[in-house]
Amino acid sequence: MLGQVAELSGSFFPLMFIIGGIITGFSAYSYIKMSNKFPSAGGIGMFFVKLYGKGTITASASLLLAFSMVINQSLVARTFGTYTLQLFDRDQEGYLIPLLGVLLLAIAFIINILSNKFIETFTSLVSLLKILGLVLFSIVGLSVSNFSFNVAESTASVDPSIIEYIGAIALTILAFKGFTTITNSGSEIKNPHRNVGIAIIISISICVIVYVLLAWAVASNLSITEIINAKDYALAEAAKPAFGVYGLWFTVGLAIIATITGIIASVFAVSRMLAMLTDMHLIPHKHFGMPGNIQKHTLVYTIVIAMALTILFDLSRIASLGAIYYLIMDIIFHWGVFRRLHKKINANPYIVLFAIFFDTIVLLAFIWIKVSTDLLLIGVAIVSILLILIVEKFFLGAISTEEKQNT
Repeated sequence: MLGQVAELSGSFFPLMFIIGGIITGFSAYSYIKMSNKFPSAGGIGMFFVKLYGKGTITASASLLLAFSMVINQSLVARTFGTYTLQLFDRDQEGYLIPLLGVLLLAIAFIINILSNKFIETFTSLVSLLKILGLVLFSIVGLSVSNFSFNVAESTASVDPSIIEYIGAIALTILAFKGFTTITNSGSEIKNPHRNVGIAIIISISICVIVYVLLAWAVASNLSITEIINAKDYALAEAAKPAFGVYGLWFTVGLAIIATITGIIASVFAVSRMLAMLTDMHLIPHKHFGMPGNIQKHTLVYTIVIAMALTILFDLSRIASLGAIYYLIMDIIFHWGVFRRLHKKINANPYIVLFAIFFDTIVLLAFIWIKVSTDLLLIGVAIVSILLILIVEKFFLGAISTEEKQNT
């Protein structure tokens, strides 16, 4: 993420994470208000039911979120492979990166079929270690450069445009969107009407601090050209001047810890939301002869799709597609809050409108960039979204006809 944001925004890329954090804060406001009023294990899927009822919009928007999270899992899986290979011969990256990513997803699957309590304890302890390690990396990296911010100019002949800056912000928003997984904890957390919202605020605050420190540390040790050239493993490259001979091992260790915890939490949240949508007959489901409950089945589907994406797509395209899905889903969510429930959940309508405005500007700018640089990606996004809408429309229509015949 650091490398891709730097590629779009140049020497100001650390500031993009601050702006992205602010926009995420506006976005999180509606989720916090909905969590305070309707805490549940279904999370955002249940929120859409409250906003739009059990129809095509709810099912399609929920699937956009689910797919954006699965896409993020494949992004994280490939990142795991990329960083791990920094310890070995990079010439073998072609097939080893997806292979290592698939291996990580398989490990995440095994952990997720264990008890929820184990997942909670494991991810909590390792996440704390991850945060402390990343902060240590940043502080050491900044101390080596005497906390300077002298980023060398990029070799690009043209400075980033406003559109490119906004596109960079779109990618940072994808980096922050993990807070949505917290909404799935409403049935387990103590005092959920208060604590789910507090947990969201704390998580975003931690992420803003960590991302800004990391971006500052990388920018202080590498030129923009160097960051772009090593965009898939920018932290590992920045570790060399900051940590010396042990820097690579330290950074790879952090990457492994970060990717494992991120995928485990995301897979759990997605499989739970898909199971809830299946139970409400909002999405099609087939057992394929698998034993166990619905969530075990949706866990398998989640892992299989993430593995396929890990094998087929590179990091840039994975991140871009996830950003488009998420921003569209987010706009639909805020619009529902503004039009239907802002009074009931005691939400300030102007803050909700600001969230819609920011999301729309960022989405349009990001699409504009991709139209000129990766038209195939936009085609894939449009076709896949239309396919989701069509399948859901026919599926829910068939369910409605079947229910009428039964009555």
